[in-house]
Amino acid sequence: MLSLTQWPPEARSPIAGVFTDIDDTLTTDGAITPDALQALADLKAAGLSVVAITGRPVGWSEPFALAWPVDAIVAENGAVALRRNARGGLDKLYQQDAATRAVNYARMQQVLAHIEATIPGARRATDSAGRETDIAIDHSEFTQLSDAQIDKVVLAMRHEGMHATVSSIHVNGWYGEHNKLEGARWIVRQLWGRDLVTEMDRWVYVGDSTNDALMFHAFDSSVGVANVARFVPHLTHLPRYVTQGERGAGFAEVARAVLSQKGL
Repeated sequence: MLSLTQWPPEARSPIAGVFTDIDDTLTTDGAITPDALQALADLKAAGLSVVAITGRPVGWSEPFALAWPVDAIVAENGAVALRRNARGGLDKLYQQDAATRAVNYARMQQVLAHIEATIPGARRATDSAGRETDIAIDHSEFTQLSDAQIDKVVLAMRHEGMHATVSSIHVNGWYGEHNKLEGARWIVRQLWGRDLVTEMDRWVYVGDSTNDALMFHAFDSSVGVANVARFVPHLTHLPRYVTQGERGAGFAEVARAVLSQKGL
């Protein structure tokens, strides 16, 4: 990983949009920091597109989709998105149809109950009531699991045919071919009618943990906030750059680096 100060001006100049993780990237101790919130506002004021992509549930994401200066929040690792509408409310967009979601939901609840019953210490995330298309086991938010316990949860999900990934706080599992990268491609089509594949050099991705590895690999302009160091041994792909600051302070660094190249 290179220091963010080594991000070349010629790579920053085309940037017109920012994808960002939420937990421990925008937030610190569970809340967005004033500097990160101001960074979002500054990016939007400069005309950039801003989309948060998170493993958090859609229900948990709703107040933030209304309050934060973002174009959308893509929740549950790419499965569902929230965008503000002209009535001042939120539109909810899904990658799966209602029948598929219903079948998958029932299967996932069985897997969730089995994991809690068979893996000592494993507990569903406290935000589980807001989840529609995935399940989550808490490993660092309110419950602490060891690496060995986390591995058992991941294996249990995958044994049931689920995709599984580890964020900075949860182990997420789901049925379907979506993920953060597919969610990014999907939301660009939904919001702007464009193909993200043709404009990857115009976006930067900011994240902090193992469920960001696919995004780190896909984007040449990928940045880990400094606390990504915790997950480096587990990352299949590292971010190209890393900030000096952790969490929200690190995100604010990225915003300043983008805006400075635009004379702002």
